[in-house]
Amino acid sequence: MKINKLYIPALLSPLMLVGCADWDDWNYNVEKPQTIAQYEYLNDYAPMKENLDRSAHPNFKVGAALSVDEFNGKGTLFRLASRNFDEIVAGNAMKMASCVNDQGTMDFSKVSSFVQASEDANLSIYGHTLAWHEQQPVKWLNKLIADKELDIDPNQKIERVVKTQSFEGLDKFPFFVMGYEPEIINGVLTSNCPVDWHQYFVIDGLSGLEEGQTYKLTAMIRASKEHTINVQFGNWGNVAEAKMKIGTEWKETSVEFVCPPVSTGFSVFQPGVFDGTIEIQWVKVAKLETPALEVEQEVKHHTYTDGPFPYYPMGCEPPVIDGAIHFEPTGAWSQFFCLPGGENPLKPGEYVVYVEIKSTKDGSIKLTAQNGWGGTDENFTGSVALKEGWTTSSFRMKLEQGGNYDMILKPETFDAVLDLKSITIKQIVKMNSIPLTPEEKKDTLTWAMNKWVAGMMQATEGKVKAWDLINEAISGGGNVNGFYDLQSAKYVSEAEAENKFYWQDYLGAEEYGAIVEKAARDAYAAIEGTNPADLKLFINDYNLESDWDNNHKVKSLVHWINVWEQKGKELGYNTKIDGIGSQMHISYYENPQTQESKKNAIVNMLKIMSESGKLVRISELDMGYVDADGKTLTVKDLKEMPIEERVAKEKAMADFYQWIVKKYFEIVPAAQQYGITQWCLTDAPDNSGWRGGEPVGLWTLDYQRKPAYGGFAEGLAGK
Repeated sequence: MKINKLYIPALLSPLMLVGCADWDDWNYNVEKPQTIAQYEYLNDYAPMKENLDRSAHPNFKVGAALSVDEFNGKGTLFRLASRNFDEIVAGNAMKMASCVNDQGTMDFSKVSSFVQASEDANLSIYGHTLAWHEQQPVKWLNKLIADKELDIDPNQKIERVVKTQSFEGLDKFPFFVMGYEPEIINGVLTSNCPVDWHQYFVIDGLSGLEEGQTYKLTAMIRASKEHTINVQFGNWGNVAEAKMKIGTEWKETSVEFVCPPVSTGFSVFQPGVFDGTIEIQWVKVAKLETPALEVEQEVKHHTYTDGPFPYYPMGCEPPVIDGAIHFEPTGAWSQFFCLPGGENPLKPGEYVVYVEIKSTKDGSIKLTAQNGWGGTDENFTGSVALKEGWTTSSFRMKLEQGGNYDMILKPETFDAVLDLKSITIKQIVKMNSIPLTPEEKKDTLTWAMNKWVAGMMQATEGKVKAWDLINEAISGGGNVNGFYDLQSAKYVSEAEAENKFYWQDYLGAEEYGAIVEKAARDAYAAIEGTNPADLKLFINDYNLESDWDNNHKVKSLVHWINVWEQKGKELGYNTKIDGIGSQMHISYYENPQTQESKKNAIVNMLKIMSESGKLVRISELDMGYVDADGKTLTVKDLKEMPIEERVAKEKAMADFYQWIVKKYFEIVPAAQQYGITQWCLTDAPDNSGWRGGEPVGLWTLDYQRKPAYGGFAEGLAGK
């Protein structure tokens, strides 16, 4: 290929390049290189938004995403966006964690600047997003629903006995003798004024001692005359000391110690050179603790589905009828599994077990825990008290070891018909605080949602009229009436859930959308001069164009919108969701079968969205490229190809862009057409956290139009 000298103006600045933002900013006086000639046609396109036939699509908005810092800086990307698009959406700056810190303090200064800059550029803003489980001020929200501290007198203490030593029944001093050995007379330890200084053990074998905790030693004691002795507590070489004053009448006398750094220990009395008699009936050591409330926390709740016996049979297979295991005695000794171990292994501790059961007569049967096939835990066996008819029987158990315990109900030879409806296991937790009730958490978080949304609406002054009400609500898994469940902490690991906040887990799946929608409409209506009818609220999600599940996610999204609107009507909110947003982070596939499947799924998605009657928005459109071998190509990969091959691949992506816009206009009625937002203006840098290095933009990284630009423009023009 012949390449002649190319003249470029020496003082050509990036701003000048973006003035036309295209190859026509270059001046050529000789034959153009092939790499430039292949793209020269792109100069003929008007700015992107000017390609739209607005008479055919009067409400359609050509949108772009850009970080607020880039937009507010009014640099090159700002100029690209303002020249080519109708509407701008912020990547992160309008999300809750960007505006609310860990103390709950709200700062909307950057948002306010964004609103002003967009107004200066004659661009509308699409708000992203009011409610989401990601990028939330998790510490503040968790603090709002943390356990309530109990109103307890910090000076009040209760005694947890560590050990008691009685001398009743003994005929000899039971401890190591340190030079002097007291007598045991009629079950009383007695020391009789030896001539020399003396000391002796009064209790030994203390265990489970905790450094820094307060312990109380109490003795039933008297002396022949009043005297003060020294008392030691601890272990060899590490003792605490206190003075005990002894009277002449039998009396419980106590001293307290702060435990030294020992875990086992003893106590020694040191009468010294006391010339009288000391008598001791018993000695007790107790740990002093602040009173703690016992709270039952549910760890397992198990019910049954009609059908045959669902577990491994142990000679007994009662069916499940009307949601209960139905047992009829046969005269033989019987037992059967009723709660499998599986998930959520039980930890050592105390538990209360509740059994919801019906019996044809009064009596009792056993319920036993089995940790695998290694046998039962004798401490985790209880008696289920039965009354004729339905009853909920409960009993308290202590579990010494943790494990995946199976629960086994043992009617044995009890001759009554039984129907087991459910089993619930609750762990007894001792604490100085108490969890909020689900209703308290819901009320608190509803207040927090209202505060956050009102703050955002005030900051945007009613100038942002369209919002993602809820972002990425559908889990893509679970099953609720044949549809995917909502996102939830139950579908992720504990570690992952720590950095997220699932509002729907607290507000309630059916009420989630209705509560957030009411917060948004109330807050918008409160802004002076706004018309509430102008506000448009969308539910935005990804994988709605999924071909692997026959578009089940978008079907589930439509289902949940209907659920929220119906629930809102029941609550008196008159909930209305205006639109659906589809995040289409897609790729062009060289494999023709794969590409056809993807296109069919996009068509199905648009049909489902249109049939919902809601506004339809493609909210986050960007496109990569996957070759015939399944490799995702990068910008670098494309640049290293022969120019003809590179152009062919970029042309395929352009055609796909054109096809998507064309199908949108064909399928979505004009009255439901909200618009399409391009998520990536330029290709992604190699170090980008989003599709790093991929050719996802309409412009190159040096702001030159790509064939994708032409495809998008052709689609908007209806070609």
